[in-house]
Amino acid sequence: MPEKDTMTVHSACLPDDGLEPVRTPLTLGSHRLDGGVLITVIGEVDATNAGLLERHVRQESLPGLPAVIDCRLLTFMDSGGVRALTNLHATLTEQGTTLHLAGVHGLPARLLRMTGTWPLLNIHSSAPAAMLTILGSGQATRTADDVPHLC
Repeated sequence: MPEKDTMTVHSACLPDDGLEPVRTPLTLGSHRLDGGVLITVIGEVDATNAGLLERHVRQESLPGLPAVIDCRLLTFMDSGGVRALTNLHATLTEQGTTLHLAGVHGLPARLLRMTGTWPLLNIHSSAPAAMLTILGSGQATRTADDVPHLC
């Protein structure tokens, strides 16, 4: 049975002007699978918390196995999020594996397209579609029958 971990992160940007800190809500969930890891992102990824997303994916990734980031519930992303995703893509590629994004839509999808990042990343319509691609490539050890219970 897959292991499920959930981490809620409320990050703050502390301004020098003494104003109240701005909080950006971000919830990260992890499901470790035999064939990799599924990371769920809920909320917003921006300059105040993109580093937390990057660290979480690095910590939860399994050596030599792909990571899928489910972005269905990602509501906002700025350049900090784009930088985190490109850094993660480069890191996993150097480790001989892949990063896959699933369910990217709305503003995050528009930003990835406008910055020219979209074609550089492995983007899928859903987490099950990403897992089927991974299974078809031989990167994972699970069978297609295992995919439906991932989401």
